Amino acid sequence: MPFHILETESKSILSPVSGFILEAGFTHSLTPARNCTFGCTYCYVPTMRFQGGLKKEDWTHWGQFTTVKRNAPELLAKALRPDQVIYCSPLTDPYQPAEAEAELMPGILEAVAAKPPAVFTIQTRGPLILRDLDLIRKVAARTSLRVGFSITTDRDDVRKVFEPHCAPIDERWRTVQLLCGAGIDVSVTLAPILPCNPEILVSRALATTKGPIVADPFHVRAVKRNGATTREPAHGICRHHGWERWLDPDYHQEVLQDMKQIANSAGREFGWGPAGFGFLARPGANAGTSRKHAESDIVGAVFP
Repeated sequence: MPFHILETESKSILSPVSGFILEAGFTHSLTPARNCTFGCTYCYVPTMRFQGGLKKEDWTHWGQFTTVKRNAPELLAKALRPDQVIYCSPLTDPYQPAEAEAELMPGILEAVAAKPPAVFTIQTRGPLILRDLDLIRKVAARTSLRVGFSITTDRDDVRKVFEPHCAPIDERWRTVQLLCGAGIDVSVTLAPILPCNPEILVSRALATTKGPIVADPFHVRAVKRNGATTREPAHGICRHHGWERWLDPDYHQEVLQDMKQIANSAGREFGWGPAGFGFLARPGANAGTSRKHAESDIVGAVFP
């Protein structure tokens, strides 16, 4: 699907968080663009509308364009503080397809490396993150950097109908392996859990990474009376393919409990909802000497 890249100058780039993200333990969110060119059928962001900082053309033409905040790195350099726990991003994928051309993340990572917060978490499903591996390692050497990498199913036929503009499942697993091999603190985020073999999916996550595993089912209105919810196109796909049980909250709980049992039996943490995403707000395995270096660098620093 062709998409367009628009540009804007933003007034701010870090937002104090509330709700789900605050409960998970983050203090701020960083959203480098508006609208996402992955355009996943289930994405909850368009259902937030104005609450998600969107304009009407965003939710009515979701995935067809993105508006990048061109001055994001400069704004971030002024806004960073050493006590912040930052989630990048709850409203768009920072490594969406348009980022290959927009190239905002290198400047953002340079800003984070220069003035490290307490925790900087990147949530993505995009193998494009490997383009910035050297910068990511630079940030990880100065603060607690976490990567949540989304893998939603073990079936590429399922991936093709729900998220056709995302990379194939095997390519996403290879990306996780390369990040882990480079010493990056990576958690697989099974979110949302699409039709799959849950045992195979969580077992591969256990075999590929060392960190906690995060999961989340579809956000259906039956258990979420207001706020963000799964988009109707995903409901239609489930009905068309006979996958309605994946929209059933009771079945969600069965799947999550089965996955948790497998993970816990392997001595690993597994969680969902704010508690699960809270794993990504904690200082990671690289936070020891790396954090000490970061703290020594910021002693006596003056922040605007």
